[in-house]
Amino acid sequence: MNGYDQLRVGIFGGTFAPVHNGHVIAAKAFMEQMKLDYLYIIPACLPPHKQISPSDDPKHRLRMCELAFADVDGVVVSDLEIARGGKSYTYDTLKELSRPDTRLFFMCGTDMVLSFDTWYRFEDIFKLCYPVYVRRENDPIITNRIVAKITEYYQKYGVMFRKILTEPIEISSTAVRKAVFEGRDISSFVPPLVESYIKTHGLYIGEE
Repeated sequence: MNGYDQLRVGIFGGTFAPVHNGHVIAAKAFMEQMKLDYLYIIPACLPPHKQISPSDDPKHRLRMCELAFADVDGVVVSDLEIARGGKSYTYDTLKELSRPDTRLFFMCGTDMVLSFDTWYRFEDIFKLCYPVYVRRENDPIITNRIVAKITEYYQKYGVMFRKILTEPIEISSTAVRKAVFEGRDISSFVPPLVESYIKTHGLYIGEE
């Protein structure tokens, strides 16, 4: 325990197709700055807000997350959403992980902050966790949009998004897949074990 009355548990969900160094950096900053006892990494089965490749196998994404976070203390890679099947709604996941002795912190990226009020049962999500966000870019126009949106959430729902302080992580899973498709080196984008896994299983070769 950390001296708080409740366990501080982080939740970092996403498609992770594939997991990359930006995810790892963000997860470590999340753990440190929110003083988490542990952090769940939860790959989605079917993300409600984005299209994924018809050839996608969630088990590959889960395994790559296990490899990427194998040496990060306090991280638990969970198959909760994959095992549940269907669309992976954050509300359902938070509800399942809620405990009287636990304080949940949910981390999302810039795009999620801006669209949070379109999510399934988003007002209930606000009641179940403390939302935090991490920047994926360094664009002053988007900064202004985020500030306005966070202010709106606070005024309407009394919820304050907390910011994870780290350098903007300008790596995307889309860019990694594109690099693999084009036969370019991805060693600077993903952890070494993830790179080996992608090569061994021939992932992303046939898609852009």
